[in-house]
Amino acid sequence: MLTIIGCGNLNRSDDGVGVIVVRLLLEKFQNTELANVQIFDAGTDGMGVMFKARGSDSLIIIDAGNTGSEPGAVFEVPGHELEGKPPGSFNLHDFRWDHALYSGRQIFKDEFPTDVTVYLIEAKSLELGLELSDIAQKSAVIVADKITKRIDAYNAK
Repeated sequence: MLTIIGCGNLNRSDDGVGVIVVRLLLEKFQNTELANVQIFDAGTDGMGVMFKARGSDSLIIIDAGNTGSEPGAVFEVPGHELEGKPPGSFNLHDFRWDHALYSGRQIFKDEFPTDVTVYLIEAKSLELGLELSDIAQKSAVIVADKITKRIDAYNAK
């Protein structure tokens, strides 16, 4: 199973870019039977990422980046490089997708995917707002195209 999860907050401009990529994919494949491919909008639900990834062979996560790089830059990073131990908090708002990668591996062991790719799209703005910047929108299309190729290859198996 290939699982694709878009993360982000649609109320904070480019922070919602992962969700937008997933929406582009869902629209593209709305009339296509995808065997062994799941596509989810996780929003800001890190715990949901962990549970939706369980049982998958491969996992793709898409989110906004805020590294100070050129806005719209696309980074394709192996998941193991980004997973992090969750903070010692009882607040689920503190549990992000990077914590889900770490925790999912600890909790679900062999049921959690080891093939994890994270696409980060550098944000231009994380201010309150409902629209992506033009550069983030262009990068969202580029990432959706890359993932489409991966879906097509996975579906051809």
